[in-house]
Amino acid sequence: MFASLLVTVALALFGGVGAAPQKRAPAQVYRKCTVANTVALTFDDGPHAWLYDISDALSAAGAQGTFFFNGNNFGCIYDDVNVQRIKYAYDNGHQVASHTWSHKDLATLSSAQIHDEMERVELALQRICGVQPAFMRPPLGNYNDLVLEVSGARGQDVAIWDFDSGDSLGASAQESINRYDEVASQHPSSILALNHETIASTSEQVVPYAIQRLQQAGYRLVTLAECLGQQPYQWVGEPQTRDSNWTC
Repeated sequence: MFASLLVTVALALFGGVGAAPQKRAPAQVYRKCTVANTVALTFDDGPHAWLYDISDALSAAGAQGTFFFNGNNFGCIYDDVNVQRIKYAYDNGHQVASHTWSHKDLATLSSAQIHDEMERVELALQRICGVQPAFMRPPLGNYNDLVLEVSGARGQDVAIWDFDSGDSLGASAQESINRYDEVASQHPSSILALNHETIASTSEQVVPYAIQRLQQAGYRLVTLAECLGQQPYQWVGEPQTRDSNWTC
């Protein structure tokens, strides 16, 4: 146990806040789950007001989801309400991950700008939950070789999707439900689903239906990491106490 504690402390010291990213291989890109009979329901662009409803619906069904958080998109990640939302998701067993700081198209940025977009939201998740994410989803799903190089240097793989509910593209709740019906009927080996927690109808109508439909089809609804057979975090430590640095 003592040796394990030393490893945890070392990771926190050398892999955490302020540590310079080490040279690593480019990030791996995951477009689909690799564990059969699993579904990863993922939610972008939060933290937002409907996180609680989504989290509760998943938990009530014995399911888990993955939340890709921005630092300053629909609101500052350090606002009290958003800190509580993130803690709620994490404390209820859902995976928290990076959607970058301000939802910029990473494929249009320099290396230094990409590092900044990633580092600032990583720092927020370290402070709020005590975790260093192992996965990043680039806004719009856009990436290039430079994005993969930077993400790899930061120890994070890139998660895309193979199913889109269409909620961010203007699909109505019924259209998103129809999409879930169609994919469940096709019954692929696994599903990596894109949704957005910033859309009320997603939380109120689509998510409850999708959970029921997918479970009836025999799928296990798990985190992204579990559907890939990977670890969700590079390291896990203790949340920090709020101070004057917690600001956007």
